[in-house]
Amino acid sequence: MKAVLILSGGLDSSTLAYWLKANGYNEIICITFDYGQKQIVELKYAKGIAKKIGAEHRVIDMSFIKNFLSKSNSSLTNSSISVPHGEYTKENMQSTVVPNRNSMMLTMAWTIACVEKANAVVYGAHGGDHYLYPDTRPEYFDAINKSLRMGTEDCREDDLNLLAPFINWHKTDIVKEGYRLNVPFEETWTCYEGGEYHCGLCGACSGRKTAFIDANIPDPTVYKS
Repeated sequence: MKAVLILSGGLDSSTLAYWLKANGYNEIICITFDYGQKQIVELKYAKGIAKKIGAEHRVIDMSFIKNFLSKSNSSLTNSSISVPHGEYTKENMQSTVVPNRNSMMLTMAWTIACVEKANAVVYGAHGGDHYLYPDTRPEYFDAINKSLRMGTEDCREDDLNLLAPFINWHKTDIVKEGYRLNVPFEETWTCYEGGEYHCGLCGACSGRKTAFIDANIPDPTVYKS
């Protein structure tokens, strides 16, 4: 089977890459997006994970949208807004929402999947994000899968569907699964600030730390704090 995977280089999508490999997807095209995010370092980690699983890796330059997103209220794309530190809660992390991000990425990935005659487009939405990011919710997943399929009748594989295997999982479950699959966690990137090491203070780092603690699995990540 053939899949197009949206791979950020983060813990979730990297675990998903290994999960696909373990579940019969012998051809994987990894897609990473440059949309002007502060954590642009994640592209390097995505490339490394793709190489480890023997997958093709493509970086999609979304430079056409950077000037618009830089004006948004998202701390991931607006240089005048600081990335929030502290716990991974809705109130604290609301500024990390990038408007319509997954819809843009999924639509592009779907187009590639149609041309490449793939059987699946896969992304790492998971249950821990549902209350914060609307484009990770099951209702959104069902709606956009239906829309993408309807809009590409007769120009895709009949069985092409959007997949989100972790959509009802929490990050702790993903860490456990990644550990079982021997995912090199130390070669994944979560921090929203970018830099040489994980900051250890932003909400994303906080969520990563908590997931390893709750999973009772050693965290190999190097944090500055």
